[in-house]
Amino acid sequence: MIHKIYRHKQDIYEYLMFTIASAVMVIGIYFFKFPNHFSFGGVSGLSIVLAQLLPHTPGYINLVINIILLILGFVTFGKSFGIKTTYITLLVSFGPSILEKIAPMNGPLTSQPVLELMFAIALPAFASAVFFNLGASSGGTDIVAMVLKKYTKVDIGTALFMSDVIIVILACLVFNVETGLFSLVGLLAKSLVVDETIENINLAKYFTIICTNPEPIVDYIMNDLGKGATVYKAEGAYGHTEKTVILTILKRQQAVELKNFIRRNQPGAFIAITNSSEIIGKGFRGYN
Repeated sequence: MIHKIYRHKQDIYEYLMFTIASAVMVIGIYFFKFPNHFSFGGVSGLSIVLAQLLPHTPGYINLVINIILLILGFVTFGKSFGIKTTYITLLVSFGPSILEKIAPMNGPLTSQPVLELMFAIALPAFASAVFFNLGASSGGTDIVAMVLKKYTKVDIGTALFMSDVIIVILACLVFNVETGLFSLVGLLAKSLVVDETIENINLAKYFTIICTNPEPIVDYIMNDLGKGATVYKAEGAYGHTEKTVILTILKRQQAVELKNFIRRNQPGAFIAITNSSEIIGKGFRGYN
């Protein structure tokens, strides 16, 4: 029963985050990528190029391509096709089309293309990082990757990168070299921003605490911070005195609280703090 309640709360949290992240992605695509013709890969990048060649808006083309790929996903994988990916794909597909009607854009928001490129990279990359971190994706070319993985032995990463490069080259031909170069910078920076964002979302602090009076510290960790700890005895190499080593992993705000608690109550304790973004277990990632 407790497990079901936990899962229900977790599902609500995840879909709330999917909705917020999808809105952030749509804002980045519609207000910054589309007006500047930044075509650094993916369905949105292809839509920008095709919109210059076809009598349709980027938002409409983006919607059509995403819906076609969504249908392809269902045809290929049936009921096993991810509900999360479907939900996100629908939000990201219809979002730009809706904004075209309620907030039409006649050109870039500002006269600073570098500034707008930064937002065009950062907002969708942040959203993608949230999706990946919660075990989902925004659909689009990710669906193509899933199909390729099922039916071929193609190196998916290389194939998708090459398709992104082709879109950037097309941007150079359809628009101009400047737009193509901006798109190339966006393509190169996108993956770096996604990786960095995922790492910061998951960042935790790994504590190694060496002290002589562990009970108050352990009690604070377990009762006030709601986290667990591992405790074992050790011997100091210099004075051969008995010490206690406490190991615990905390979120960033909790880490500040524990550090301040130890400073106030046991200033003689030794603390080593290490950053970690790959913590799997209860209270962190990968716990069901």
